[in-house]
Amino acid sequence: MSTGELLSVEPQELQFPFELKKQISCSMQLTNKTNNHVAFKVKTTNPKKYCVRPNTGVVLPNSTCDVTVTMQAQKEAPLDMQCKDKFLLQTAVASPGATTKDITPELFNKESGNQVEECKLKVSYVAPAQPPSPVREGSEEGSSPRASISENGTTNTTDSVVVPRAYTESHEKTLEPKVLIAKLTEEKNSAIQQFNKLHQELELLRRQGNKSGCGIPIIYVIVIGLLGILLGYLVK
Repeated sequence: MSTGELLSVEPQELQFPFELKKQISCSMQLTNKTNNHVAFKVKTTNPKKYCVRPNTGVVLPNSTCDVTVTMQAQKEAPLDMQCKDKFLLQTAVASPGATTKDITPELFNKESGNQVEECKLKVSYVAPAQPPSPVREGSEEGSSPRASISENGTTNTTDSVVVPRAYTESHEKTLEPKVLIAKLTEEKNSAIQQFNKLHQELELLRRQGNKSGCGIPIIYVIVIGLLGILLGYLVK
């Protein structure tokens, strides 16, 4: 705190949590501990960069006044986050009952014999406050079930459990041979049924040939031989 005979200023250094492309504000408090009306005026070395509200005013006896300084959004960050901007607070005793409309430039002119005080304020940039890390919902991959508290105060465990990806891939690879075996078994059963059907037809033809006195045609013997070889391959 800077304490003068007219006004005390807090803080002495204006700190801005610097962020690109964002307006940032900070405030200072002016305290009048005298029994006089004290006028003030705020100046800056970079008026296009800052907006001061109010930049002039009157602090009543034994009262305080808050001044807000807003820095315009910046497109580039300064080197080493250093700021050379400065503010100058001028104060002077005003006439009793004075208001902002009564403030004139001559009031802060020391050559006019007025009691004028000046206070220089530095500007600094600070890192913006980091928001707290949000609590992740759900359990981690492969972790144990998440516990929760029900309305009656008892502890429950979440029914759903996250299955590790490695386990899922291994399970899928294990199922592939089983599916192939089931498919081959189905084809083997179908071939056996076809063989039995052909065998029955061949037996019927053999009986009809015996009745007619003719032997079994050679083509049927070849077919039966091929089917036997195919069935033996599928059984393996």
